Amino acid sequence: MNRLFLKNATVYAEKERIEQGYVLVEGEKIVDIGPMSSQPDVNGATVIELDSHHFVVPGFIDIHIHGAAGADVMDATTDALQTMATVLPKEGTTSFLATTMTASSDLIERALQNTAHYIQFHNRPGEAEVIGIHLEGPFISPKRAGAQHPRNIMEPNIQLFKKWQEAANGYIRLVTLAPEEKNGLELTAYLKEHGVVASIGHSDAIYEEVKAAIQAGITHATHLFNGMRGIHHREPGVAGAVLMHDEVLCEIIVDGIHVAPEMVRFAYRNKGSDGMVLITDAMRAKCLGAGVYELGGQEVIVQGEQATLQDGTLAGSILKLKDAVKKMIEFTGCTLEDVIRMGSWNPAKQLGILERKGSIRAGKDADLVVLNQEYEVVMTFCRGKLAYSK
Repeated sequence: MNRLFLKNATVYAEKERIEQGYVLVEGEKIVDIGPMSSQPDVNGATVIELDSHHFVVPGFIDIHIHGAAGADVMDATTDALQTMATVLPKEGTTSFLATTMTASSDLIERALQNTAHYIQFHNRPGEAEVIGIHLEGPFISPKRAGAQHPRNIMEPNIQLFKKWQEAANGYIRLVTLAPEEKNGLELTAYLKEHGVVASIGHSDAIYEEVKAAIQAGITHATHLFNGMRGIHHREPGVAGAVLMHDEVLCEIIVDGIHVAPEMVRFAYRNKGSDGMVLITDAMRAKCLGAGVYELGGQEVIVQGEQATLQDGTLAGSILKLKDAVKKMIEFTGCTLEDVIRMGSWNPAKQLGILERKGSIRAGKDADLVVLNQEYEVVMTFCRGKLAYSK
């Protein structure tokens, strides 16, 4: 069994920050952490010499990502998911939810079957782990389609969801829907009852409708401010309701494009680090640069740091999670501990996998990221195996 010993770094452990600390890994698991003054026997271990300028943090979990490096979840191929799993550790992401798009029923089903097969047979240490599926659409509001193809939007449908969950072998962990649509509250309650996270998103609901949806089982909000009814002083809308209800955890795309820095700060003041999750909502153009790409059957133009449909509608992002971390600190003045909560702990807790992901603690998966003082990724370990080194 391979043993790793990361030494002399500042370790952001689950309960404390350890200056001049170590992390001992055996196989895929963390077996010990502590200060160097109580260093254990590390005979036979590969020693990784770090220093106090290095921060060891838990791997980031991206619960909303469509693609990267030319690959997309909707390609429905092993290669596409493999590409994502290989490239994401470069930005500190060690696990993710493969996120689908509003498409025809057949295409969605193919993507679900492919992802389930990948999870069962192709997840391996040394690559970002696919920990489930985020079904984004097609049960959304036509008024808030965003970059989701309007032609394929459907009314919420429990029977169809059951069929898809069967195709996905039970791996759909999170569903974005517009609960104000016909049968939306029923589907929300069904999801809650069956342990699937119900997320309000691409929704035109008014405040009272959101309140009813939260009572029915909404505990999550998809990309806050984007694809939802915004805040008006006489109608708080979806965004206002989400900010006012502590029981709803909200995703946010912190690229400075999807949400103005001032609004990121506004959201952070309301929700705090316990109420937010950093996501990328990235599409296949991430890591590739300017050009014309495809997303959910529509043409996307990438220029600079922005991806849009031909009519100028924002179409996912090309954001890297490590950059979201840096921008969150820059926009809000929050700490690295706060960012770890939003990038690792909260998503793991929301998905019910906190016993093995989301923090650095003995017994958990050795998903570790080494950052330098500029918060650049120096190394990433996925389940105990080096996945990226700068």
